Amino acid sequence: MADLDRLASPGSEEERLLRQVDLARLPRHVAIIMDGNGRWAQHHGLARAGGHEAGARTIRAITTECARLGLERLTLYAFSHENWKRPRTEVAFLMRLLKKFLVGERPTLAENNVRLTAIGRLDDLPAPVRKELDRTLELSAANTGLNLCLGLSYGGRAEIVDACRKLARLVAKGALDPEDIDERRFARELYQPGHDPDLLIRTAGEMRVSNFLLWQISYAELYVTPACWPEFDVAELHKAFHDFATRTRKYGGLVDVSDPAKAC
Repeated sequence: MADLDRLASPGSEEERLLRQVDLARLPRHVAIIMDGNGRWAQHHGLARAGGHEAGARTIRAITTECARLGLERLTLYAFSHENWKRPRTEVAFLMRLLKKFLVGERPTLAENNVRLTAIGRLDDLPAPVRKELDRTLELSAANTGLNLCLGLSYGGRAEIVDACRKLARLVAKGALDPEDIDERRFARELYQPGHDPDLLIRTAGEMRVSNFLLWQISYAELYVTPACWPEFDVAELHKAFHDFATRTRKYGGLVDVSDPAKAC
């Protein structure tokens, strides 16, 4: 677990902010629905593109802080399967911005020992974007710190359908007995199995999960902030962590536990 003396200089503003966070009760896996780029841009008299660019800078700041604090995984809803329905000009801009991000953030990933991964129907991405994504995945694969997972052409329902298809093919080949399919076996066929999100953050105040990690967030703590994604800074992240530390997690049982598998 992260140590306060190592993270901030004594007496600094950074130390003051960190003292509001219970470092012993940080979430292992945080998922974020990054909403509000367009509203932020409109409020500041900018085109929507300006909001998306500001949002990309926020990703760097939040990723760096999560890596510093020793989190295991940060999953970001970067581009949903439904986002392809947006105007072609905006989608084209978002793909150019994604490509720029994938190339430009390679030094930051390396400096912070961050491994990039991605979930979603990645074959939907334009070939030049997929090429840079694969290259960044390869370059960061040996990093042992935070796993930064980007949801790209991602949809929670689509992920569940894709998992069902994988299992159906195994059953059809005789490689799997249907009676052996339980929740644990099903979860193995999701895009990126592992520890489910402990905390789901949504920015810009909307009270919905928008088809994000529908299977995985069954027991996630929800935190909604009115701050739009471009203004969601490190202090806002610490507020979310402070709120998370006050929650009692029972997973349907009677005691506070850190893992649903241990719930009574």
